[in-house]
Amino acid sequence: MTDQQGNERARRGLVLLHTGDGKGKSTAAFGQALRAAGQGLKVCIIQFIKAQTGTGEARAFQALAGQVEFHVKGSGFTWQQKNKDEVIRVARQAFAFAREKIMSGRYDMVVLDELTYLLSYGMVAEEEVLELIRQRPASLHLVITGRDAGEKLVAAADLVSEVRMIKHPYAAGVKAQKGIEF
Repeated sequence: MTDQQGNERARRGLVLLHTGDGKGKSTAAFGQALRAAGQGLKVCIIQFIKAQTGTGEARAFQALAGQVEFHVKGSGFTWQQKNKDEVIRVARQAFAFAREKIMSGRYDMVVLDELTYLLSYGMVAEEEVLELIRQRPASLHLVITGRDAGEKLVAAADLVSEVRMIKHPYAAGVKAQKGIEF
């Protein structure tokens, strides 16, 4: 990377956080991943809540398998699960997997889709995430999505976007749409 005077400078990895109650947080992160892949960066995406591998994003990123790794590590929507201990075990395993990917040095960008839910449900301590942010390779871009990001996570991020819901078709009884929600 060079500055305006043509001098070499090291790339500084950024932490991008997409939070809020509106729709589009994951979509923004996937767009960022697509942009990075288009620039030749190596990207790893990890979904923490969804358990489906046939989503539109999973299928699309399969076409970019040389540039983008896509991992679905969730056990489904946590508030629908009966066995909470199993949900917590799967979430902790997914976080350990994410830590390994982040610390491997093999990626330019890692997307942690729906990570904030692990924090708000108490499955992973916020301090563990903050420590991982501090320890990550200096040039790694980290993209985090999910509702209810805590103050410390917001403070640790370089860019914070809040997606606010103004209107959603679900409120009018419209079911999830192929290509829109999945």
